[in-house]
Amino acid sequence: MALFLLLALAATPAQAQSYQCRPPSGLSAPAERKPTSEPRRIKPVTSYTLALSWSPEYCRTRKDSRRDKTQCSGEDGSFGFILHGLWPDTNGPAYPQYCAPTKALPPAVIKRNFCMMPTTKMMAHEWAKHGTCMTKRPETYFRVSRIMFDAVRFPDMDRLSRKPLTAGQFRNAFAAANEGLQPDMIRLKVNARGWLQEVKLCLGKSFRPQRCPAYMRSVSSDVPVKIWRGG
Repeated sequence: MALFLLLALAATPAQAQSYQCRPPSGLSAPAERKPTSEPRRIKPVTSYTLALSWSPEYCRTRKDSRRDKTQCSGEDGSFGFILHGLWPDTNGPAYPQYCAPTKALPPAVIKRNFCMMPTTKMMAHEWAKHGTCMTKRPETYFRVSRIMFDAVRFPDMDRLSRKPLTAGQFRNAFAAANEGLQPDMIRLKVNARGWLQEVKLCLGKSFRPQRCPAYMRSVSSDVPVKIWRGG
């Protein structure tokens, strides 16, 4: 994997997406087994998706959830966008997944990446489902994921949340904050009530932004989008 291509993308520092983040001691991420209902798909990787979750919306109803404590309680930090995952894709919707069995994640990997992905269950899941189809070592997968996450610049979410907004306007604002990124390289996930849940950036095999494939679900440009600020 040509990491020098990734380093070029990280020339501009990201805006901070975590506030007062402190990885708790004693965190662990046991190996995740492939669910029996999920097939193992080993396919050539032709592109990638960088999935970014808007944490305030996710945590809106989960502040007291024990399962989501590290992300949502506020005790270990307050989070804006977090990394959902870096996903390898192929030509078509049947992306590669669960390419190899995994072991528990090393504590150093958990600590290094906690402020980017503040849930160890998600770390273990992303490594097992997606990372094993990219590399043999979790350290490499999370290093690449961190470089890509740190390369993204985010629009002023507070300002955007305070005015009427459509999906098209949000994509335009996100693209404007990132040189080389165009609105058709961005996909949004919005819940049934119209609140933003996730932003997905489409990347080519060299990790450069590219137009999203036609089979990837898209929110129409005129659909209203709301942004939950937290609180």
